[in-house]
Amino acid sequence: MTMTLHSTDKLVTLNGVPARVWEGETASGTAVIAMITRVAVDRDAAPERIAEFERDLQEHRRPSVEASAFPARMVL
Repeated sequence: MTMTLHSTDKLVTLNGVPARVWEGETASGTAVIAMITRVAVDRDAAPERIAEFERDLQEHRRPSVEASAFPARMVL
């Protein structure tokens, strides 16, 4: 499965661990919401790629209405 995700500024707690809410869609167009606790880049990557990744990781947008209202009972 292929998905495109965008980081939002919404944070939730999953089993005591902070997670950022990401939104996007699958290659076939199905809307998805993901709660991501960790994202990493290979330490052996070129330093300029690591720096670019770290800059890009700071970019967040406002969550959609659906993600903002995501019910807490749905969080595992």
